[in-house]
Amino acid sequence: MNMKTKKTPQRRCVGCNIMKDKKELIRVVRSATGEVTIDKIGKKPGRGAYVCPDAECVSKAVKEKRLEKALEVAIDKEIYEKLLGELAND
Repeated sequence: MNMKTKKTPQRRCVGCNIMKDKKELIRVVRSATGEVTIDKIGKKPGRGAYVCPDAECVSKAVKEKRLEKALEVAIDKEIYEKLLGELAND
């Protein structure tokens, strides 16, 4: 019997620029209205960018404005603080 194994989708972290399994990363999404939020389930509609659940990657993404470039929108400090807060809770 030929059993197909389902491939895990890969995404690139905007912080470290390394391809990882989608499930390992945090998705930040920009909605059609321009609102930027953290997408815990990975299913929200809108433009998404992924970052490792690692303070170093988040810091690099913030410092070099990589999240802003990926989402094509300016991001409030509160979103970055929320992202770092998410890391502290895990």
